[in-house]
Amino acid sequence: MGTTASEPATDQPQSTETTMGNPGEFPDPATGSAADTADRRSLRAGLVGGGAVLAACAGLVLYGVLNTSGSDSQAEQRSPTASVTYEVTGEGTADITYQGRSETGQATVVTAATLPWRATVKVPLGQDPVVSIVLDKKGGQARCTLAVRGQHVQSATAAGEFGRATCTGTLPTQDKPPSG
Repeated sequence: MGTTASEPATDQPQSTETTMGNPGEFPDPATGSAADTADRRSLRAGLVGGGAVLAACAGLVLYGVLNTSGSDSQAEQRSPTASVTYEVTGEGTADITYQGRSETGQATVVTAATLPWRATVKVPLGQDPVVSIVLDKKGGQARCTLAVRGQHVQSATAAGEFGRATCTGTLPTQDKPPSG
């Protein structure tokens, strides 16, 4: 059997790929089809749109975080407070724990404070001001006092090795208008 002029003389298959597309579309040289070019353009547009939405969301989250941190301190400043003076007298050192300006009730701790020691802080109304002292292993004697708005409220004395004392007071839940 012989070969005819219409059959190729090699054993490799022939490519019969044709480009099917809309009239007027030209194949993309990199991919070989006009449909692939349209798909890539659509994908790029989707990625750009998705990136813009993601950037906008990130900006809103960042704004919320930055704005929230400022509003907490502003809210604390707006809550009514009373001036409280804590004082610890004596000699040596003591660990002192006291209530300051914290709506959550967090206490402030001063470790190995040199005596005498004094602090005046703002305490939110409704919170109970408190100061506690603990002497070190050398012992000795120390006295805590608590004053609210300049008025003496309580005092207590700690003595001996690791001696302890606590002074507490009560603040109203709301500010009373001045009488007059």
